[in-house]
Amino acid sequence: MKLLETYQTFYFVGIGGIGMSALARYFNASGKKVLGYDKTNTKLTQQLISEGIDIVFEDLIDEKVTSLQKENTLIIYTPAIKILGILDYFNQNDFKVLKRAKVLGLITENTNCIAVAGTHGKTTTSTLVSHLCKEADLPFSCFLGGISENFKSNFLYNGSEYSVVEADEYDRSFLNLSPDWAVITSTDADHLDIYGDKSHIEEGFRQFAALVPEDKKLFVRKGIEIGRDHKTYAVNEKADYYSDNLRMDYDKIYFDFHTPTETIKDFVWEIPGIHNVENATVALAILHNLGVDFETLKKAIANFKGIKRRYTKHIYKNGKRYIDDYAHHPTEINAVVGSIKAFYPDKKLLVVFQPHLFSRTRDFADGFAESLSNADELILLDIYPARELQENFAGITSKWLLEKVTLDKKEGSTLAEAFEKIKEKDFDILLTVGAGNIDTLYDPICEWLSLNDK
Repeated sequence: MKLLETYQTFYFVGIGGIGMSALARYFNASGKKVLGYDKTNTKLTQQLISEGIDIVFEDLIDEKVTSLQKENTLIIYTPAIKILGILDYFNQNDFKVLKRAKVLGLITENTNCIAVAGTHGKTTTSTLVSHLCKEADLPFSCFLGGISENFKSNFLYNGSEYSVVEADEYDRSFLNLSPDWAVITSTDADHLDIYGDKSHIEEGFRQFAALVPEDKKLFVRKGIEIGRDHKTYAVNEKADYYSDNLRMDYDKIYFDFHTPTETIKDFVWEIPGIHNVENATVALAILHNLGVDFETLKKAIANFKGIKRRYTKHIYKNGKRYIDDYAHHPTEINAVVGSIKAFYPDKKLLVVFQPHLFSRTRDFADGFAESLSNADELILLDIYPARELQENFAGITSKWLLEKVTLDKKEGSTLAEAFEKIKEKDFDILLTVGAGNIDTLYDPICEWLSLNDK
């Protein structure tokens, strides 16, 4: 942290990213000068601007950049950005340039850091842990990978004794952290452009687990081999901490929670899916070990509103439902679609999916095809490239993926044409899903469904 205290100005390259913006908000709240660049002007960047952060959207070496002094300016960048003139300028002029994950590690190293890792579930779990900490009034700060519907932000400061962070495995970023408490929710294959294969991903998570001191606590989903002592958690099977007796009543789930010494009955919340009960189970385990009473935890679980774009749900008077979710891996899509089918088994489900990255589409094509085939009807959008170039992935297209889907009712679409196609469809439940810019459909869809809610 001493390194960070030497700087008064912080420039973020890729400031609109969900993890980057949380750090930007932290330094802005600390009274520092914060500015940055992003290629896309979004709702999130507009919110940052309204909070007093100066953002540009063109890769130009202008006066705002050249007037910065390297002695008192720290440059923070996301590894998702590979080539950028502004970043080259800072490197060539000997500014101190650090990855986002390194800075997060420096901020949290003097706190009791609760780090949540996993290829799936880390955003929901870390946000829920933060919500429970807030409801228990613990002195904590949080840096989240999603927008909490309770906080309306991905950052919250309520003290500095504890910190809650999302430990991102991409680019092995989580190895920059110093976790005192940690969670590993899953170690499925993902980011194969970084790791190569599943065995190297698993090794990365074992390296992360080794960062937790032996006298602290590591919670791992039962069945994951992590190579050191840890506490297990699960749903519908015995573990050190587990939940069972799940009951669904309309849009709510009830469950019982077991510690090694006691059982607490009838927790209730509105976040669907067995995978989310798993996330709740480990969050409760952590807060129980922090000394928070179960009466407080029951109330807090019940008023948890979830995360923006993590099963964000709208119910209309005419019976239609609209759900928006960030899922971008076959396991995540299976979880979301499975939850919808469990809650609404007789409803017609229209899925609109935007694949994220050519490499992920290529590596998990069969899994995507299988998970998407569980819909009743599918609109498959063009692949969102993010940091990748189409010419490096010959033949990997949405059309290629669509041919693998076994549905009769399926079609491809551009993002620009998708909304008009949706309006022509007959459905009970609409699910938009993906991690790219499919979120731009959200407001038009909500407005259209509200206007036609008769």
